[in-house]
Amino acid sequence: MPVPSAELDYLRLSYRPDLRILFLRWTRLVSSAEHRAGYEAALAFALFHQARHWLIDLRIRGLAEAEDFSWVLTDFRREMQLALPDAPFRVAYLVTPYHKEVIDSRLAVHEAVFRTFIEEQAAYQWLGS
Repeated sequence: MPVPSAELDYLRLSYRPDLRILFLRWTRLVSSAEHRAGYEAALAFALFHQARHWLIDLRIRGLAEAEDFSWVLTDFRREMQLALPDAPFRVAYLVTPYHKEVIDSRLAVHEAVFRTFIEEQAAYQWLGS
């Protein structure tokens, strides 16, 4: 069975029904507008598949601007909760070791929705738990 997917110039989206995970793989550095448009496209894709667990690969794209990261943690989080209200969602960021330290320092210690990972397997385990 083919894996459902979609592609933008800077982002590949795919959904693995066997894992129940939506994959976002950024393919290059992006502007603030592309960053937000990518998340919006991912949410539309997630709605179709009712995907509440996301793996976002940031290794090529790198860090978002602080304002864009804040937008994800506040405004976009609210949008996700309204769009997919029936179950909690989780977002695992796949990052480089350096970026993990930076992102973790920006996340609240008690953050339960967003986590960073250096290895994909660890992210799968957390998303599946």
